[in-house]
Amino acid sequence: MPLLEKLGKSRPEPGCLFGWTTALLLAGCTMGPDFAVPPAPQALGYTADKLVATTAVSGIAGGQSQQFIYGRDVDAAWWTLFGSKQINAFVEEAIHNHPDVAAAQYALRAAREKALSEQGGLFPQVSTSNSATREGNAASGITPPSVYNLYNASVSVSYALDLFGGERRQVEAKWAAADYQQFELEATYLALTANVVNAALAEASLKAQIKATEDIIRLQSDQLTRIQRQFELGAIPNSDVLAQQSTLAQTEASLPPLQKELAQQRNALMAYLGRLPSQDRSESVELSSLKLPQSLPVSLPSNLVRQRPDIRAAEASLHEATASVGVSVANLLPQITLSAGGSTSALKSSSLFSSDALGWSVAASVSQKLLDGGSLFHQKEAAVAQYEQSLALYKSAVNSAFEDVANSLRAIQFDAKTLQAQSASERAARKSLAMAQEQYKTGAVDYPTVSNAQQTYQNAVIARVKAQATRYTDTVALYQALGGGWWNRNDQADTSRPRTNPGYFAGPDAVATVQTANTAQNQKEQAP
Repeated sequence: MPLLEKLGKSRPEPGCLFGWTTALLLAGCTMGPDFAVPPAPQALGYTADKLVATTAVSGIAGGQSQQFIYGRDVDAAWWTLFGSKQINAFVEEAIHNHPDVAAAQYALRAAREKALSEQGGLFPQVSTSNSATREGNAASGITPPSVYNLYNASVSVSYALDLFGGERRQVEAKWAAADYQQFELEATYLALTANVVNAALAEASLKAQIKATEDIIRLQSDQLTRIQRQFELGAIPNSDVLAQQSTLAQTEASLPPLQKELAQQRNALMAYLGRLPSQDRSESVELSSLKLPQSLPVSLPSNLVRQRPDIRAAEASLHEATASVGVSVANLLPQITLSAGGSTSALKSSSLFSSDALGWSVAASVSQKLLDGGSLFHQKEAAVAQYEQSLALYKSAVNSAFEDVANSLRAIQFDAKTLQAQSASERAARKSLAMAQEQYKTGAVDYPTVSNAQQTYQNAVIARVKAQATRYTDTVALYQALGGGWWNRNDQADTSRPRTNPGYFAGPDAVATVQTANTAQNQKEQAP
């Protein structure tokens, strides 16, 4: 296993153990493997075969053709591309109000403070104490009793010499944990913005479905009124009236489930905005007013691993696990501590710092466990296993990311065709209904034929509305799958800080560096 091979090479070198004085001053060894960012997958695309350059076109709202722009960067505020001021306002409100964002921000702050706290262990620890004591001796024999003051002051300095780098690896692990929390924050931000936009789109879709259903109910009600009049005149049998009443009742029965779903979707949107359901101010988005983004970015596969917050979080966990292996290896080796102290005591405070009252000490200690029942060894083995687990989880995150992008690309391609087909189906159903109604008037068909045509038309209208909304939600899914463009945000948190090894992990600015390093791979990657 690669990590075990690295561990085999991490034994103290003779040069590191030679010259204890130099070693104590420099503390130059670091146990365990150095972290390296896993290479990007050698993938030339997201799908087995090339995607079409542009999608199908439908002559209705949301039916525009979309074009894939391979290698194009992702907009940070991608939701603004839908051309809805209300969606923009929803997203801004959610970012500022949702408690999950605040919780993730505080988690990041806590992780960074813990890293800084751990970093303090790399420096000498200085403490001081001062005391004043009133003492007395009881009378004994010829010795008269006496009462006096005793003043003490002391300063102690201790330094745990990080000879084998255990403390530095611990600091490295803490900073990696802070990296993890940073990308968890970005993942929270991305999920929230996508959820807000999807909730607004789902609400718009449901409102459009309800409106279409209500329009159909009015048409069917008017048709029932006409049939009842014809029945009263004796022109048609009562069975036709009953058939139309049944059709109308079925359509009316489909309305309450849509209304219930709309109310629940509205409550979900309020929760994303950080409001209570009772704080709804009735802002909404109309499906017909939205603009479908026509130029869609498709990131290079080698760049996707630097863009997805979940992959970067998994990478940070892998980094933390790698550093923890170094900590466990260092714990197997001797622990060296240097200490020094100075103290003074006097009967008068004015004499406390006189030369006669001063005392000092310097010490060095080395400790090494000889028998511990194998505890330290098995702790090291557990750290190695956790590293292997983190590596497997990282690979799993990469696989899921590529799957998400591939699914989104396919969805955009095929759902454009679905809307095209549903639009054609609605037109055909409308013509079929009109023809059936005309034929019924002339007695060419019976009324069940008209009733079936009405039901077919209703289903076609609802299916077309759903297909329209799906075009928008598919686009949201692609932006989310590509990472959401967080690296292009102006308010992206600065992750610069002192590093034991600056090459371990460069933070968000590493995107450009990694892209440069992957130039050769990028040249091989071709459009989907």
